[in-house]
Order: sequence, then structure tokens, then C-alpha cells
Amino acid sequence: MRSVVMAICVMVYPLSATPFSDFLIYLGQSEAAQREALVDSFMNTISRTPLIECDTTVHLIYRGNSSVYSVSVPGDMNGWTPGVYAMQRAANTTLWYFSHVFESDARLDYKFVTNGSNWILDPRNPFRCTGGYGPNSELRMPDFIQPPEISYYPQIPHGAVFDTVLYSPQLNNSRHVRVYTPPGYENGTAEYSLVLFHDGLEYLSLAYANNVLDYLIAGQQIEPLIGVFVPPVNRTAEYAGSQQQAFTAFIAQTVVQWIDSRYRTRTDSRHRLIAGASNGGNIALWIALQHPELFGRVAAFSSNVQTNITDRLNADPLLDLSFYLDIGTYDIDALIPLVTNLRSILIARGYPLLFQEFHEGHSWGNWRAHIDDALRYFFPPATSLSNSGTLRPATFRLYAGYPNPFNDRITIRFDLQHNAQVKLVIYDLNGRIVTTLVETPVPAGSYHYEWITHGIASGCFLAGLTIDGATQWIKIVHLK
Repeated sequence: MRSVVMAICVMVYPLSATPFSDFLIYLGQSEAAQREALVDSFMNTISRTPLIECDTTVHLIYRGNSSVYSVSVPGDMNGWTPGVYAMQRAANTTLWYFSHVFESDARLDYKFVTNGSNWILDPRNPFRCTGGYGPNSELRMPDFIQPPEISYYPQIPHGAVFDTVLYSPQLNNSRHVRVYTPPGYENGTAEYSLVLFHDGLEYLSLAYANNVLDYLIAGQQIEPLIGVFVPPVNRTAEYAGSQQQAFTAFIAQTVVQWIDSRYRTRTDSRHRLIAGASNGGNIALWIALQHPELFGRVAAFSSNVQTNITDRLNADPLLDLSFYLDIGTYDIDALIPLVTNLRSILIARGYPLLFQEFHEGHSWGNWRAHIDDALRYFFPPATSLSNSGTLRPATFRLYAGYPNPFNDRITIRFDLQHNAQVKLVIYDLNGRIVTTLVETPVPAGSYHYEWITHGIASGCFLAGLTIDGATQWIKIVHLK
């Protein structure tokens, strides 16, 4: 329960630990001449907005002036449409508010629009998230965990990022391409798996993918990788329009051949991931279907999914492909059924798949936080209970298993912020213990455990991780 503490000197009123709705009632019952002073005291007392009560109730608050006659809150939660979430003026004062209930782990971008056309950031919210159209204010609900991997850590090894310009004879244009090589690359002879990102420059500038790679590699949470960051020139046409086939040929014939000739890459398609978000996810899916001999792994974040993709998946023989898909609860309305339909097709056809849904929207703030999920899924480290790194986690957390559904093995990952007695148990849906995977003291750190299901029947199971008397749960599905 998050309380609002207000010290009001104008009148004596016990507002300490009073919900915001009670303050509004008191404000409305006060004399008109006293209300702005009450609002002054209230705004001086709260440290920041939005206000969150009972972990799910959000009060978005704006203090205007006499010239403000309307305020609304466009954002991820309403398709960025002004006027849908219209704020109310509190007791005819300069205080405006809008209250809503969101999931306790939601993360959403938003702005205020005053007088119908003036778009501004929430001036009392210190959290910002930069997207393709500039910064937005960021609503972080109490159970949302800020992704540690997007930050820069000076104490860990860092990869190198190289720049080049590649000409496309297929499209008759050139573009700036960047390549990430992992720490130690220049001093060795080893070959490396590869991940190619569409909207590549945004994956670096807005999603901090180089920081993500550094963090995961340093923590031994993934194998070292080469990253290739390719931007579009004509984004819609190349990713989902008339230039889709030419762009596909550019990636397959020009980019891949150049990378393989210049860098020590592993050429087996199982060691290559192609990834993108929104229409970038659409072209990643399409190129993987067109060239499974080049890319055996595909990650599509909040993806558009054209019918040529689903038609191909339904009609073609099973390809040697594995998929990562995710979608936001507050994503673009048209994309949600496309992604869920693709998920159904992949499961029906028997493709390996990790699918996740997050209480977030269609934004880089969402996508940057889940690059690590896809990379851990496709490029996991060694099996058994393994310490995934030296950075101390900020919290106790059990992550979604991957892949899920799974056939014969699943990786379960968890974080411990302090040394603890750990118990990791698999239960059936009737609460019976199927197997105990871990029951031992474990130092603080990030860990993964691979469960190999010898002799276990298909079905739904629960994995429970217990430390300090508290248990977190995930649901896993075993398919044979």
C-alpha cells in the first residue's frame, strides 16, 4: 500500500496516509478561497507523479494554470489518442487528474495534451523513455523491474562496434551498417554465432543492444555473439511492401556474404538469429522463411505478420526454424490477433517457440527489455545449475522458462539478490511433486537450470522457486 503524506498548513486536516480520492473529497468540501492553497500544499508534499495506491490504482496528476481548459493522457494504453483519457479538473482548481487501474507490473509510455494540441511530458515524473518520436514519460508500476542489462557497466568487458557503408545492387542504394564483436574477438581465432537486427541503428541508440550483449556475455548468460545492425532506407516498402523481395535478396546475397567474408562467423543456420520489432519483426519472419539455410532462428517483437508469412507456414513442409514471439497487452490493436494467430500456427505445426506477453505497449521501452529473453532462448550457456554472472541482481525473480512449450528440455532462470537456501520444484496441476531440481544453499547471483524430462508425460506443470519462505511460480507446458 503506497500512501500519500500531505502536510497542509492552511487548515488542520488529518491527511496523512489519506488516499487521493479522500483528498479530492476534502478539496471539494473546502471553501473556494482555500482550494488553491490546499493544492499548493499537496503538490509541494508529493515527491513525484503518478501516484500509485494499492499497487494497481494510478492517479495521473497535472497542475496547470488559468489558461488550461482541457488535459488528456494519450499513451500506449489508448493508442496515443488525445481525449480518450480525459483528465478532470479537481473542485474548479488548477489541479487535473485521471485515475485508472493497471496491472502491478505494467510499464507504459504516455504524455499530456493540454488544450487539445500542446503535447508535453509529465513535469513531475522523473522517468523518461526515448522512442522513435522523442522522449515520453514512463509509468512504472510497483512490480515492474527495470531491465539491468540495458545499462552500461564500466567494470565488465565491452565489445567493439565497427561502422561501414554497404551498397545494395538489389535496391540501388547504400546504408550505414554497424557490427558488434564480443570482447576478446580480435585476439582469438574462434568462430561466433550471429544475430542480425533490423532497424539496426535504433536497436543501438534506443534499445542499447550493445550494452545488452556486453552484460549477457560478461555474465555468461549467453555464448559470445557477433551482432549486425542493419537500418532500412525505405522502411515500409522494404519491410512490408513493394521492395520486400529486393531487400530480402540484399540481406541474403550482400549482407550475409560480406559478414561471412569479413568476420569469423559460424555458418550453420542454427547459429544465426534474425530479429526485429513491429514491421522489422515482419521482415525478420519473412527472410527466415525465404532463407532457412541462412537463418534458423527468428525473433519478432510486437510484430506485424503479413498473410504471405502465415500462408507460407501453413503450406510449406516443416522448416528447420525456431521462433521467439512476444506482444504487449497494450500493443497496437491490429497486431495482437496477428501475433496470437501466428503463435497458434507455429504450435499446431510443431515449431519450437517461446511466446511471451507483457503488460506494455508498442515501444522501444518494451522491446529493449526483452532482447535478453530471445538471446537466452537461442544461445543459452552450459546445462545444469550454472551461475550466469558476477553482477549482483537487484531482486529475487523467477523468469519464464524457455522454450515453452518444450519437448525434452527446458531452461529455468532465476535471480537471487542475497545468499539463500533455494528450492526449485516441479509440480503437476494437482499440487503433487514431480521432481525437485534444486535444494541447496546458493550464493547471490543469476542462475539457470536445464531440466531434461526423461520419462515425463506430456502436460502442464508448475515450477516453484522458494527462498526465505516466499515462492514464485511459472507455468510450463511439456509436449512430446
